[in-house]
Formats: sequence, C-alpha cells, structure tokens
Amino acid sequence: MMQKGSDKMPEVDAIRAQLFVLQDKEYQVFYSRLMPTLPPETVIGVRVPLLRRLAKQLADTPEAEVFLQELPHFYYEENALHAFLLESVRDYGTALAATERFLPYVDNWAVCDCFSPKVFAQHKPELLCAIRRWLGSDQVYTVRYGIGMLMRYYLDDAFRPEYLAWVAAVHSEEYYVNMMRAWYFATALAKQPAAALPWLTEKRLDVWTHNKTIQKAVESYRIPPEQKQALRALRIRSQKLCEERCV
Repeated sequence: MMQKGSDKMPEVDAIRAQLFVLQDKEYQVFYSRLMPTLPPETVIGVRVPLLRRLAKQLADTPEAEVFLQELPHFYYEENALHAFLLESVRDYGTALAATERFLPYVDNWAVCDCFSPKVFAQHKPELLCAIRRWLGSDQVYTVRYGIGMLMRYYLDDAFRPEYLAWVAAVHSEEYYVNMMRAWYFATALAKQPAAALPWLTEKRLDVWTHNKTIQKAVESYRIPPEQKQALRALRIRSQKLCEERCV
C-alpha cells in the first residue's frame, strides 16, 4: 500500500509517516477483512499494541495536540491513534468535549469499542448526561459508544435497573447498534442477573436482540452452565411464535 498524500499540517504528516513505518502488510489484509464497513485502502495494517505504544509516546506533545485538532482522518489507524490519545486526557471537561467532537467521525466498530478516557471513571454521575445524548444520536457509532459506556461503567456498583430500559429503548435497523444492545444485555445477565433476566423471560426485547443476547450469554465464560441451559430454553424460534406467546 502506498501512503496517501495529504494537505494536512506537517505534524500530522509526520505522524502518518510513523504509522507507515509500523505497517505489517499481511496484517493489513487480515485486519481489513474484520471491518467490512471500511475500504481496504484506508487500513494501513498496524497492530494495536504498536498503536497504543505510539499514542503513549505522543501523549501531551505539541504534535499530538495538532493531530487531535485535524479531523477527519483518512486511515483507520489515524482514528485509532486519535482514540488512544484521548484516553490520556486528564481533565474531564476537556476529555468529554474532545470525545464528542471525535465521535461523528468514528466509522467502524473497532475504533468505537477501543477507547474511553480514563478520567470518565471518576465522573460517572456527570457522564450519564452525555450517555443519554449519545443514545439519542442519529450516528450509528455514537449510539454504539453510548451503550458501550453503560456496559463499561454502570453494570457494577453504579448500576441502576433503568439503564436496562435506556438500552432497550434504542430502536435501530443498524447491525452494529443492535449487536451492542445484545452484548450489553448479555453482560448484564452475568453481572446483574436479577434485573436483566426478566427482560428475556417476559420477552420485552425485539426478537433479534432477544435471541442474540441469549447466544452471546451462552458463549460467555461468566455465565454458569445451569443458567446457560435455562437461557437456551428461552430462545424464540420465530416472530410468529413470539406474537402468539405475547397475546
């Protein structure tokens, strides 16, 4: 793959050049297949540990500041590097503003799921307001990110049952949104089973999310065998059957 030229700032071009130094062409072929929403020519082929190492080296440098201001990026790795750089932002307000500025440019599940500024964990009550905004977005990966933040930070001590309803209320035809909804409920079954299980036993979810939640829960090592067996029995075989049972 040839490096795409740009009219970006010199600092941005220098970072892009560093990414190409780290390129693994065989990995590029493999990894681009995992992200069907991206054109293969936008994937350089840099392994994630190397991206994280580069982000650590660049954090808090003037070059990183310029890079974070230059959106949109062209390559997947530039977006991933941007995401990893955001994780090191120490001020909550700055981190939140930078995340919200970046989210509309996120165009794949890998970048969406890979990052959360560490400072978010210290501001869970305030972060909920942002999460509600993200869940109501018309951007696929902004919604997915909001669900991911609920899954990351609010299924343990900060859990409240209404968060399950927030995720259930997200209605989308987008595969990557609905997969995250199912992943969230499957994780909730492992961490908050008493609150999550009625969403399946009472068939409160749409059929696709209901069945995908069960599939992901059955595949999880965190769900005990006896619970997996009970979950298998809750699978809905068809939309018609669901309608008959709900009458």
